[in-house]
Amino acid sequence: MTDLTGLDAGVIGLGLMGRPMALNLHRAGARVTVHNRSRGPVEALVAAGLEPAETPRAVARAADTIILMVSDTPAVEAVLTGPEGVIEGLRPGSLVIDMGTTEVPATRRLAALVRAAGGDYLDAPVSGGQIGAETATLTIMAGGTETAFARALPVFRVLGQRITHVGETGAGQIAKAANQLIVGLTIGAVAEALTLAEAAGADPARVREALEGGFAWSRVMELHGRRMIEGDFRPGAKVATQLKDLRQADELAAACGLDLPALKLNRALYQRLADRGEGDLDHSALIRLFGKPD
Repeated sequence: MTDLTGLDAGVIGLGLMGRPMALNLHRAGARVTVHNRSRGPVEALVAAGLEPAETPRAVARAADTIILMVSDTPAVEAVLTGPEGVIEGLRPGSLVIDMGTTEVPATRRLAALVRAAGGDYLDAPVSGGQIGAETATLTIMAGGTETAFARALPVFRVLGQRITHVGETGAGQIAKAANQLIVGLTIGAVAEALTLAEAAGADPARVREALEGGFAWSRVMELHGRRMIEGDFRPGAKVATQLKDLRQADELAAACGLDLPALKLNRALYQRLADRGEGDLDHSALIRLFGKPD
């Protein structure tokens, strides 16, 4: 693991992803200051040796590399520009890294505000879910300057394995929109295929086994196919999060003058699941729309 001794890092947002990411930075030797809207996750990390902060501003005062891992675009805006926000406490030359999934226009606007305040900015969303965060095997897709990317690379190497500088500001979020479109559609395809297999009289577990190594095999089939067969929908990535990401991808497509019908259908399916009150389940729970028993 890369040694981050001497780095003052901050992590804002300690959910399914942010908490293990903060722990991995701490284990690599960084001094890590953490903040979360609810106090419980902060207290748990303080017990593990991390430093607490009452506000995003306090994180910015304590750290020169600040990672945001919050739920959505309004949360990113609030953390950066709201009362007691990061920009109020930003050290000159600090690097802000948004590793959540944020709208592209907002990303470019917020990056400009951080730079105007004397910092630098990367959008660096991730793929790999909670398991990837815990095992430090995330895929990281970054947008920003070459200088900012080079500065962040030691941090990224602690958090992930596949790390790509996609392009200028916003390019990381564009790549993540493409990622989430593929993930959502693939989960839908696996859910329908396993439902069909069972309804037609085959054991879906055996069907999944038979497909391993062929063109139909994927990380989604490997992990989420197993979840669907076992009926284990404890969240690694939530339905609500997948729905938010599909909405953002759909809006980005519309801004580009594109009509992507499969994306729209997949978004509508996840909306149905959320409307049934199942937004906190893992996104592999999409199979529940197709008659798979609990």
